[in-house]
Amino acid sequence: MTDTTQRRFGFVNFAETWNGRLAMLGFVIGLGTELLTGQGVLNQLGF
Repeated sequence: MTDTTQRRFGFVNFAETWNGRLAMLGFVIGLGTELLTGQGVLNQLGF
């Protein structure tokens, strides 16, 4: 496959890279809201 026709779904580097980036972003957002509110993430969600 050429660079322009590579698959973007499934277990490919493109998908795994974005999965890792979004997971890191979610972790930072969760940590930031915990620091700002003083409540844990589960407590904020009502658990």
